[in-house]
Amino acid sequence: MAWQQLRVQVRSDQIEPLEQLLLDYGGLSISYLDAEDQPVFQSVPGSTPLWDLVDLVCLFEKEKNLDGLLFLLQQHPAIEDKESLTLETLEDQAWERSWMSDFKAMQFGERLWVCPSWQEPPEPSAVNLMLDPGLAFGSGSHATTSMCLQWLEKNIRNDNTVIDYGCGSGILAIAAALLGATRVIAVDNDPQAITATIENAKRNNIRKGVIETYLPDQLPDDRAALRSDILIANILAEPLMQLAEDLSHLVKPKGHIALSGLLAEQADELLEHYGSWFEMDEAVLSEEWARLSGIRLN
Repeated sequence: MAWQQLRVQVRSDQIEPLEQLLLDYGGLSISYLDAEDQPVFQSVPGSTPLWDLVDLVCLFEKEKNLDGLLFLLQQHPAIEDKESLTLETLEDQAWERSWMSDFKAMQFGERLWVCPSWQEPPEPSAVNLMLDPGLAFGSGSHATTSMCLQWLEKNIRNDNTVIDYGCGSGILAIAAALLGATRVIAVDNDPQAITATIENAKRNNIRKGVIETYLPDQLPDDRAALRSDILIANILAEPLMQLAEDLSHLVKPKGHIALSGLLAEQADELLEHYGSWFEMDEAVLSEEWARLSGIRLN
């Protein structure tokens, strides 16, 4: 089966009337894509912030006549860039797995590799993390995940307790276990992330009980029993700011913290804020992203 895919660029405040027009003409699904590589952040939990400029993508049945719709869109005042309006035939494929061809084995530090679960590791004797991200974020290809993996590879010690706050696919939690941590606590507010972490831990033959998974409101009340040698959180700047005191209570004195998911221009504010509980290092930058790290004060 094939579809027609219509794509047009529009300001986010003009989406609603265009979306209704597309649905009226038989649109089967509508997606919003970033048109300008603009980072946006969820400042209010549950909200859905959009980019200033959005690629609106709509699928139609292959046999649907869209001449009338194309004419209306060419005249529509909400579409400033008429050349952005395109229509193409989209052949069927296994969409949920189509990204797999772009996921390649990657090395982090001297001994850690992240490898697709469907490929043979390029270095069989290395510490190989076999990963299928599935529906959860985290393959190692993003700069923030890459910086966190590099940091873990250098800082994990045998018998460490590690907290991965915002575990996503479980990539950091599993890396910690493979690198020698004996207890790893993986936390995420998305149940799909918890599922992905459990499945990826099984795929890597992590011994049962080494990785514990929790939704935030399911964490044990005795937080002192959770205190870790290392806490790593690859989330976003706003929740990192809001969670700072809570995260600090989960780190032992002289324990380490590593934070990412923030833009370079957000680093100074977070360094100052976390300085109340940690002796913070200088930010490490990759592309437009930053990683922060520090040692817990007494």
